[in-house]
Amino acid sequence: RERHESRGAFCAETGLNGRPGHVGQMIRAFMFWAAVLLITFTALVAAAFSPFLAWRGPIYIAASFAGVVGMALMLFQPMLAAGDLPGLSGYRGRRIHRWTGGILVFSVLAHVAGLWITSPRDVIDALLFVSPTPFSDWGVIAMWALFATAVLTVMRRRLRLRWRFWRIAHVVLAAVIIGGTIVHVLLVDGTMETFSKIALSATLVLVFLKALIGLSFPAKSGPRS
Repeated sequence: RERHESRGAFCAETGLNGRPGHVGQMIRAFMFWAAVLLITFTALVAAAFSPFLAWRGPIYIAASFAGVVGMALMLFQPMLAAGDLPGLSGYRGRRIHRWTGGILVFSVLAHVAGLWITSPRDVIDALLFVSPTPFSDWGVIAMWALFATAVLTVMRRRLRLRWRFWRIAHVVLAAVIIGGTIVHVLLVDGTMETFSKIALSATLVLVFLKALIGLSFPAKSGPRS
């Protein structure tokens, strides 16, 4: 009985009840997840075999992968917020969105900390915006926007921020985070493989725009599946 109730709750949330008329919807959900995971894991696997890591130490490798994982997680954030991931809509998606945001902050901290250990002078120059490499500036801008989002999220109730202000601020900061991150990784000739990071960046832009449109103009025909 519990199994049937659990299955029923999942179907009610996702709209996939297993009936013949919903087989196409189930296939589309499967294909959607497959495409997202393929893009994500392709970038991770390609980075794992990067020739730039062959002569690097373990701390630098860990720091580099923390950055790659952070960008991979970033791909899911707009979809979780807008309820665009099949099976993870509504409250469940928003809750995972918050947890993923925390992991994303930790990934960025690990990325910066590892780079600071291996090359402290470069990190200091980047934080002071005096680095000779342009990609550093964009990475730092995205980092501070991410930290600002985390602080606003934690302090939102204490600061008594109105929902409309919070939503606008969150969207603007998200755009800065995504834009800065994409420019950062595209300019860096390093761990991430060229074609996989272009694909990941393009997909990230598309899912963000779709989420932005969906949240700004929600459908009135019924609940999102």
